[in-house]
Amino acid sequence: MTQGSVSVIGLGLIGGSLVRAADAAGWKVRGASRSEATAAAARDAGFDVTSSLDDLLRYTADDALVVLAVPLPAVAEVLAVVARHIPRCRLTDVVSVKQPVGAAVARRAPQARYVGGHPMAGTSASGWSAGTATLFTRASWVVGSDDGTDLEVWTQVARLALDCGAHVVPAGAADHDAAVARVSHLPHVLAAVLASVGSDGGPLAMALGAGSFSDGTRVASSAPELVRAMCEANRDALLDAVDDALGRLGAARGSLASTGALAATLQAGHRARQSFESRHHKDGTADIDLTAPGALTQLREIGRSGGRVIALEGTRCRVQV
Repeated sequence: MTQGSVSVIGLGLIGGSLVRAADAAGWKVRGASRSEATAAAARDAGFDVTSSLDDLLRYTADDALVVLAVPLPAVAEVLAVVARHIPRCRLTDVVSVKQPVGAAVARRAPQARYVGGHPMAGTSASGWSAGTATLFTRASWVVGSDDGTDLEVWTQVARLALDCGAHVVPAGAADHDAAVARVSHLPHVLAAVLASVGSDGGPLAMALGAGSFSDGTRVASSAPELVRAMCEANRDALLDAVDDALGRLGAARGSLASTGALAATLQAGHRARQSFESRHHKDGTADIDLTAPGALTQLREIGRSGGRVIALEGTRCRVQV
């Protein structure tokens, strides 16, 4: 049974994994990559993929969900093509910042029925060959829930996320960008700093680097141009996170220099890590009727409180709270 139709623009790690996961879940999937080599590799794997964005959009059904899976710098250009072919399409994305994408949609494709999305999944690898059908399994997938969101499209995006094995975290664009600045973008910056500090220790330091250094610097192997695009696009929120980190490092340095102690810093970090590890222990479940007044407000509050949507049945969604 076909779950729905989805057209994926961009077949890198996330887009390529989405094509695989949606196909495995029973969606009718088509895709486009500007790279003919990537398109050919996807076709060889059995997927309906073209290197012509115009061709993809020309044959995209009215009820299909169009997914932007391109780097942020390419979003505006792609949106202009989308608006030319299917101006009122159902549209989502998997880009790591939401306010800049929302602004680009408002400028370039203002009639699109847009609901932002962001699967919190990935690896330091990139490209079609790095993708897997299981990338989103048990991952958080943010689905935009600001006031005015088209709930029909919201439901379609949430259904896609759930079918790909993720759980849905409803969030407003500003809340999302502030959160990922701390748990995604700042870690990329800190990993880059840590890698550089370690390297400056010379060959002996590099020879002794083990688990803590490897784990702490893993994302520093990501493509720098992709990391730069997402971090710079979220500058204001990232500056707040960097300031917080610098304040804590400064306090740690001051304590170490004056008393030789790091207890407060290490204990706070240990407690925070324990909280992260227990994040899926929820208190219970509830249902939200998406047709009821205030449904979007309820969804945002679920997300802010660390809850998630785990199932959809018609216009009702089951949430863990």
